Amino acid sequence: MRVLIVGGSGRMGTVIAWDLLRDNEVEVVGIVDRQSSILQMPQKGINSNKLIVHVLDVTDMEKTRRLMREYDVGVISLADRKANYRAVEAAIDARLNTVDILEDYHRKPDPSGAEALEVPGQMTPDEYGEWLHKRAMENDVLLLDGLGFAPGLSNITLGDGIRRMDKAESAIARVGGIPAREARGKYPLNYMITWAFDHVLREYTAQVEVIKNGKVQQVPALSDRESFRFTELGRDEELECAVTRGIPSFIFTRRQLSGFAEKTIRWPGHYEGIDRLKECGMLDLTPVEFEGMRIAPRDFLSSVMSPKLAPSEGDTDVCIMWNTVIGTENGKKMRIDYYMWEEADKENGISAMGRVTGFPAAIGARFVARGDIRKKGIVAPEDAIEGEVYRGFLDELRKRNITIREVPESG
Repeated sequence: MRVLIVGGSGRMGTVIAWDLLRDNEVEVVGIVDRQSSILQMPQKGINSNKLIVHVLDVTDMEKTRRLMREYDVGVISLADRKANYRAVEAAIDARLNTVDILEDYHRKPDPSGAEALEVPGQMTPDEYGEWLHKRAMENDVLLLDGLGFAPGLSNITLGDGIRRMDKAESAIARVGGIPAREARGKYPLNYMITWAFDHVLREYTAQVEVIKNGKVQQVPALSDRESFRFTELGRDEELECAVTRGIPSFIFTRRQLSGFAEKTIRWPGHYEGIDRLKECGMLDLTPVEFEGMRIAPRDFLSSVMSPKLAPSEGDTDVCIMWNTVIGTENGKKMRIDYYMWEEADKENGISAMGRVTGFPAAIGARFVARGDIRKKGIVAPEDAIEGEVYRGFLDELRKRNITIREVPESG
């Protein structure tokens, strides 16, 4: 099996490579990187004899397509939206079945970030997404779209709960990456960067689509806040969450629900601090004048805060999930909760976010390469990971010491 990772030198790409390189079934792991410098992976235990670094700008479509034809399966871990969509187009053209981890649903691109897309002709973002899907179907290609943490693990667990009910009424995902308890007080806002911080700030300000009373509605990001106590998996912590746009495919694939939302988990007090920044205009994107320059407050804030929120040596993160599906089975009310609490792998230098995002993508790449998932086109995780594939996926997670606890309740 030959696997190509586009964006493989980033936080998540290196974890995906680490996992794949340890697999005897994988012969070659190629990494696409724009930099000419030697790739340095922080993780331990890399079998570098299998690793090939390709210096390439993925926006060079012809060279990217040519390279992709040399591999059996691809993984795209690019946070940059423009480059990501170019890589998706190239994979479809090259007929390379691919897993993508971007927080977007390519069949219905988020219009709030449309300025980052190069949409062909006079297409709208929706038309562009359907065009990509149609091309993938015509080329007999699978794009497994959004397989990481959220989107990813959140989608497949909620999808499992919905399938197990005669009628699912509501689904809510609560997910998030936070500093470990002993580290949280060291950082402003009780937050430590585990993912691209620009993306975090974007999720805090964008309008969010949810399902309420059976209708798709737009609500402000960070609305519908919820404080809760997490007491599963040997933990007992007070946490909070608020609506964000984390698994957008559900609005498209599970329109039959009466209620749906995704919420991001943080330590208490985090969102109050974000509120103050918003009130001061620091999350605005409209440029302001400052000493002859024009700069967007959010861009300035990101550049100032990012170094202060970067993990210090020895500090680690935690990733939490609490997902709930409510409905009926055999005429009785039914509820299924899915819980996860995962910490960093200090021995191998892999963050909790890296584990719960990178490992699912690597597992998905294996399943796609082996033909375990036979669907084509742009397919969301909740539609691709089901039945025996779902059970096999959970088995693979357990091999990597990732535990998802399922708690059904009926009556």
